[in-house]
Amino acid sequence: MSVFMTALDLFCGCGGMTAGLKNAGFRVLAAVDNDPAACATYSVNHSEVGLYCSDIRDIDPENLKAKFFPQGLDLMAVCAPCQPFSSQNRRKVRDPRSQLILQAVRFAETLLPSVIVFENVPGLAHKNSSPILSKLKNSLEALGYHLGEPQLVDAADYEVPQRRKRCVLFASLGKKSPLMRTPKTPEGKRLHVRDVFRGLSRLSQPGAKDSKDILHFAREHREIALQRLAHIPKDGGGREALPPKLCLACHKKGESFPDVYGRMKWDDVAPTLTTGCTDITKGRFAHPDEDRAVTLREVARLQTFPDNFTFTGNSSEIARQIGNAVPVKLAEALGETARESIFNSEMDV
Repeated sequence: MSVFMTALDLFCGCGGMTAGLKNAGFRVLAAVDNDPAACATYSVNHSEVGLYCSDIRDIDPENLKAKFFPQGLDLMAVCAPCQPFSSQNRRKVRDPRSQLILQAVRFAETLLPSVIVFENVPGLAHKNSSPILSKLKNSLEALGYHLGEPQLVDAADYEVPQRRKRCVLFASLGKKSPLMRTPKTPEGKRLHVRDVFRGLSRLSQPGAKDSKDILHFAREHREIALQRLAHIPKDGGGREALPPKLCLACHKKGESFPDVYGRMKWDDVAPTLTTGCTDITKGRFAHPDEDRAVTLREVARLQTFPDNFTFTGNSSEIARQIGNAVPVKLAEALGETARESIFNSEMDV
């Protein structure tokens, strides 16, 4: 193992995982992603990292080894696209993107990281995904790895003010894989919406902006949306409170997701953020007591990005980057788990 613990971030997105791994004491030397907008944000915040904005299938691990990891690699993080394993994806493993997680084997074969961590949606552990997991397990075992069982965790247990269930797998080279570290904020100790919105200016009108924070601005809403929001009870209310004249036909038939037009609750964690996290028609993404969607700054805080993290791109691109990101504090907990496992392995030598 190298003097300092090194890391490689595959499917790095805008850099949430890298930020968390840095907090956990890793030096992230290289990263890969194919989203130009996310890569632009990543480059601004992690300029010292060798970033490859490319299809991962076009990257030669031998080149990474020669340039960044000639002395070895300690941790490889793999956050492959989650859409193929999402409960909302009816095609399930038929989605060709489901195969991307297997790229980890190609990189592991060349780089032989001490620990590999996989982070994805709970659907990765579903029976429909078992062919992918079986292939991943068998391929890694052939390289000398022990791939642990899927561990289902909630980011809210790790200082993230958001209900975000995830599937985590650890693979260790030549030894038993670690278990996720003990929760830092279990039930009763969790951070809530109120905790992270504190200090942000109120935005009472659609289109209102905070002159000191370019991410803290209220979206413009259509008049019908504002009428609906006016009927939704403050602090956690939902669209069931809407009068019949304001209900969409799909709402009346029960064909729409029940959380749309719903408000977040002050003294509770936020719902799971998605790429539509600033759109009230996409989920429970309305402010607890203001008639507007939550802002980009608010959702960035809910994903535990520090305020000095710079996002680039237009509003839709930034919302997508934030919704897709690994919460920084969850990434930090994953890094701490891996670091402890690597350290113990070195002590055993």
